[in-house]
Amino acid sequence: MKDTSDIFGENVFSLSVMKARLPKETFKEVKAAIDNGKRLSQEAAGVVANEMKQWAIEKGATHYTHWFQPMTGITSEKHDSFINPADDGNIILRFSGKELIQGEPDASSFPSGGLRATFEARGYTAWDPTSYAFIKEGVLCIPTAFCSYGGEALDKKIPLLRSMEALNKQAMRVLKLFGNEDVTSIKTTVGPEQEYFLIDEKGYNARRDLIYTGRTLFGAPPPKGQQMEDHYFGVIKPRVQAFMKDLNDELWKLGIMATTEHNEVAPSQHELAPIFTTTNIATDHNQLTMEIMKKVAQKHGLVCLLHEKPFDGVNGSGKHNNWSMSTDTGTNLLEPGATPYENAQFLLFLTAVIKAVDDYQDLLRISVASAGNDHRLGANEAPPAVISIFLGSELTDVLEAIENDQPYGAKEKELLRVGVHVLPKFPKDTTDRNRTSPFAFTGNKFEFRMLGSASSIALPNTVLNTAVAESLKQFADQLEGAEDFTSALHELIRKEIKDHKRIIFNGNGYDDSWIAEAEARGLSNLKTTPDAVKHYLDEKNVALFTSHKVYSEVEMQSRHEVFLEKYTKLIDIEAKTMLEMAKQDILPAVSAYSSELAGSVTAKTSVLGSAPAFEQDTLKEISEDMKAAYEAYLDLEEDMKKSKDIDDLEKLADFIKDDVLSDMASLRASCDKLEAETAADYWPFPTYGDLLFAVR
Repeated sequence: MKDTSDIFGENVFSLSVMKARLPKETFKEVKAAIDNGKRLSQEAAGVVANEMKQWAIEKGATHYTHWFQPMTGITSEKHDSFINPADDGNIILRFSGKELIQGEPDASSFPSGGLRATFEARGYTAWDPTSYAFIKEGVLCIPTAFCSYGGEALDKKIPLLRSMEALNKQAMRVLKLFGNEDVTSIKTTVGPEQEYFLIDEKGYNARRDLIYTGRTLFGAPPPKGQQMEDHYFGVIKPRVQAFMKDLNDELWKLGIMATTEHNEVAPSQHELAPIFTTTNIATDHNQLTMEIMKKVAQKHGLVCLLHEKPFDGVNGSGKHNNWSMSTDTGTNLLEPGATPYENAQFLLFLTAVIKAVDDYQDLLRISVASAGNDHRLGANEAPPAVISIFLGSELTDVLEAIENDQPYGAKEKELLRVGVHVLPKFPKDTTDRNRTSPFAFTGNKFEFRMLGSASSIALPNTVLNTAVAESLKQFADQLEGAEDFTSALHELIRKEIKDHKRIIFNGNGYDDSWIAEAEARGLSNLKTTPDAVKHYLDEKNVALFTSHKVYSEVEMQSRHEVFLEKYTKLIDIEAKTMLEMAKQDILPAVSAYSSELAGSVTAKTSVLGSAPAFEQDTLKEISEDMKAAYEAYLDLEEDMKKSKDIDDLEKLADFIKDDVLSDMASLRASCDKLEAETAADYWPFPTYGDLLFAVR
């Protein structure tokens, strides 16, 4: 039996594999492409392709694919075999440098937001050499970017890579001011914690809502939910443990450094966390992780639910995006140092993040917006829709001392000036965690906690990278021409703290009083996806992305349309599913039960003179609730018809948010009440109790 060190990365065409298999000069060229973004020559690409093919065939692969991430939010792949015909009627196995570097998939059926018409089918995939190729189920997968015939980004990876380049460019300008001549590049790193539910496959297959939408659209709460607080970090059940072991093995084979696993708050909810890695690789790995979770679950007779809110009344699932910046020399730029030089550099980068989050609150909110995530944000289980930063009391006190030119700490007798006095070296945890904060400093990184469990981490990191790049650009513009760098640096940090301290909040984000206080501070509270997406094309946001060449204005317009299309289509599916389940399953089942009750009441009254109060009262209650449910059904059906006549996407999204979702809530409330009143033998599908407690 192989141990972990033997299987880790065995299905990855990693740097060590390339070093062992490629000629020295070719390997040197590949390394330069990975480290410094230099273009690989056609000759070197041919050598790499041949060795990659040979390695893949040795591993049992028969096909290759350009693996990419379109705006669907999931990954896509088209498989081509290595087989080519030979003159003698046999075959030869071939894979060229051209095939490695560029592919041509059909781009017509992917979301484009109007970037291309259906008949404009050509698209291109381009190899991303910084993310290693891997073998998945007998197929060599080559991570790639995806663009249109005209060069516009049709995926989530191209903007992410552009944002990483933008931040690198501006961060390098700032580091040079501190004399960091040995640093040649800065990369952002991410460790995304992934939450998910595991339920029994039989229960899943009996629920149309789970099959069609990924969440339960009906369901009365069971007597036991999460109120006993006994699931979080509890003993992992044998069937789940077996799943986790197989999942780890599959992830480790692909070089994904999965480390932490535990039970989460809700019954049947769990979490997996990896070690940090470079942002684009972390994004690839997280997409793979979600895919493999689902496949491994099936092997155990389970279904992995990644929807942000699969069950009402218990916690939903998020994804915590732990983000930092590091130099190629190994310095974490968000790690407080022990010398004035290090402290000043740390404080400037910290201030850049604070400014970025304050200036682009709306974009960060938009980056996590989805119909599913709207159920979580602000629901006392996830951060509110208001963006704020948690720094902890000690670091907040330091910034206040700098802002006010006041002493910091009992031992400080002089004013705390950046670059003059030593900022105390912070231990990794200087304060308690604040799980109610959307954006929390956790020692040497920021934890962006608002992401939904099903979403790609590409967009939030694209926004974060670009916003911080803009802060650093403005700082570099001011400091590069300063006569006295130290004084200019101190005054810059003082000013930025004063201008952006409204975004810092160390209290309870779940408290209603914070929402009122946030409004008084001038912070935005974009509660729903339509509310947030309205601001995507605001002038300042377009200027941010276009100035750093992360998106063109046309690419932004397309994404605005894709946001709204996805939101409206998803809820359209949910509403249709509700109507179908209510009319075909719930109302007929309740009607059958009420008919039995009515027959019993009639029979017992004729014999005994009256029927038991239980039967009479239950029949009356069910009749009233069936009437309410049917009225809610008709309201939803009518509003769904109205929605078909609304052509404007923004107006349609607002109508769905304000009217359709309200109808859906009413229909659900009535049907959930009926579930509690109807005999179990009559209820047409598994209940919450069946689903949440079936896995042992």
